[in-house]
Amino acid sequence: MTKKKFSFKALLHSEHPYAKAAYIGLGCLLFGFGATLLVVALAPVPGLETLSTRKISESTRILDREGTTVLYDLNPDVTRNMVPLTDVSPNIQQATLAIEDSAFYFHNGVSLPAIARAIFVNVTTGRAAQGGSTITQQVVKNTLLTNEKSISRKIHEWVLALRLEQVYSKDEILELYFNNTPYGGTLYGVEAATRAYFGKSAKDVSLAEAAYLAALPQAPTYFSPYGNNREALDARKDIVLDRMKKLGYINDEEYEAARNEKVTWSPQRSNSIIAPHFVFYIQQYLENKYGPTAVTRGLEVQTTIDVDLQREAESIVSRYGKENQTKFNASNAALVAMDPKTGQILSMVGSRDYFDTEIDGSYNIAIAERQPGSSFKPFVYAAALLKGFTPQTAIFDLPTQFSTACDPSDVFNTAYPCYAPSNYDNKSRGPMTFMTALAQSINVPAVKVMYLAGIENVIDLATSMGITTLGEAKEYGLSLALGAAEVKLLDLVGAYTVFANDGNLNPPTGILKVTDSDGVVLEEFKANPTQVLDAGVARDISYMMSTNEARFPEYPPNNPFHFEGYDVAAKTGTTNDYRDAWTVGYTPSIVVGVWAGNNDNSPMVKQVAGYIVSPMWREFMQIALDTFPQEFFGEPRAIPDNAPGILRGIYTDGSGIHDTLHFVNKDNPLGGGNSRYDGQYPYWEYSLHTAPVIPTPESIPYNNNTDPEGNPIGWQ
Repeated sequence: MTKKKFSFKALLHSEHPYAKAAYIGLGCLLFGFGATLLVVALAPVPGLETLSTRKISESTRILDREGTTVLYDLNPDVTRNMVPLTDVSPNIQQATLAIEDSAFYFHNGVSLPAIARAIFVNVTTGRAAQGGSTITQQVVKNTLLTNEKSISRKIHEWVLALRLEQVYSKDEILELYFNNTPYGGTLYGVEAATRAYFGKSAKDVSLAEAAYLAALPQAPTYFSPYGNNREALDARKDIVLDRMKKLGYINDEEYEAARNEKVTWSPQRSNSIIAPHFVFYIQQYLENKYGPTAVTRGLEVQTTIDVDLQREAESIVSRYGKENQTKFNASNAALVAMDPKTGQILSMVGSRDYFDTEIDGSYNIAIAERQPGSSFKPFVYAAALLKGFTPQTAIFDLPTQFSTACDPSDVFNTAYPCYAPSNYDNKSRGPMTFMTALAQSINVPAVKVMYLAGIENVIDLATSMGITTLGEAKEYGLSLALGAAEVKLLDLVGAYTVFANDGNLNPPTGILKVTDSDGVVLEEFKANPTQVLDAGVARDISYMMSTNEARFPEYPPNNPFHFEGYDVAAKTGTTNDYRDAWTVGYTPSIVVGVWAGNNDNSPMVKQVAGYIVSPMWREFMQIALDTFPQEFFGEPRAIPDNAPGILRGIYTDGSGIHDTLHFVNKDNPLGGGNSRYDGQYPYWEYSLHTAPVIPTPESIPYNNNTDPEGNPIGWQ
């Protein structure tokens, strides 16, 4: 039987069974499209002077969580300087045309090839990567239309662009573009931008400066020269120059000179703003979601910021940041506080002073990628507990070579391919429990725990808890246990909320409600927690990091992390090269993370985080404890009855003293067996049989340390 091919011609034939339906459908489609074109085409186009001022007067207000304090009001600070096109440098005009609409002078307002190209890219990439908008369409969007995303709105935009081209000349439209386009912050129009950024008129900018300006409108907050994405801005500037060269606007010599020109940006001006790093974090979010000009459309944005806590945080970070520069050569600091029950950001301080250009203060460290050091260890231990290990599992802190490409005796050889990490004080402590090893932040046990847990498992867990910057397991080695990766302070605090909230993740958010100028609610916060970690494991980790006795003797009883009468878990982190210092801690009510270091990655004085940032963290945490209700962590899990001896802290048998692999199947700790044929086994055992003095159960009784309820903690 031969299958007939579908024929549209046959479908329209009067004898085809679906012919009538096809005619009706086609007729409705054509009628609807024609009616839309007719209605929009007959709509009057406003006068040129009206177009120049439309929409800018609609103020967007960014408010605190109570909706009573204005963190930032865009309207009073809007800066605009109207100029004729003749006062806009040819460099700016050509750079803009090159990157935004190279066929501007050849189309009638809508570029069909650009639309087709955008559709192809968006379909093949699976995301809205390109919009295909001409400069004329952008003028329409910036002056006449809302930020609604729909097919009818897009058709409306196309038709108005065609009408605009019928009424105004190309130069008049280009002049409208340069006087209405947002260039970042409260800067609208190219003249305001050049005066603010370079201290000169738009007619006087250099080729490199013009390329930078042309790079901004696509995402003005993201590409801000004062923000975190300067490398991305530099790269887009180079793309603009490359396009200009290909289009014949500049020659090779001009291209090379502009690429290598060192552009000096004017200092950012101080104005009336609360929580500036957070405000611009929110502004970028709004632009990403609703379009680059969304913040000019009269939005009211109720954020999650607790303005009282924010002011305390800014004061504390400023004061300690200045002290740390003198004491520790740490010129900058940052703080993030979050509600673990909701994921709402309560405070965000991205530097000790947003307007201090000497420390690059506008750079938001809270969302920058830095190495976390030992503050990453809780994810390692949590992954091991998920596998069946317990807080009381014994592990040996002795010099250990972890690379099987080297000899087990190379316990102090750190030259590649060998890997033999040491502790921060170069001491070895012998047998420890997971609990004491984590509480005291001892490195060698943490690397062993990483091996027991599995690198891939640790990465998967950390990612599921909200760490967004980790790659694949093959990119890392066991040094990941000590923080050999990059994370964001905001992500790290968000991930710690999972420990504080019985394993539930509420993704970090800074928005409670967004309302448009007509009072329509565009979005509103709704809690949507996801269980990403077993509640028992989360409570175990909180227990391990909050029991003060487990910190002895590395910390005295009266230490920065102990608050009498409160459950407070905390973890520090210092990178090996002393470029980053962290403290992250939490109660069931609040999670607080702080960072100290230098934006340029230069090292601090060789000192642990407990001295550099913990005092700052403690002062803010004390204020938080006085603010929020007193709450306590849930009880940790009991050790299962079928746990083998090593999981209960026994590390000897008839053959002598051994490390964990001798007693436990690392892939199934509760299932019986051992790992004596594992490749790491001889490496872990080596120091046990060669160290001058091996602590024994008699010399360090297991029950020597107990928590406040009298439960054993383990060796230290």
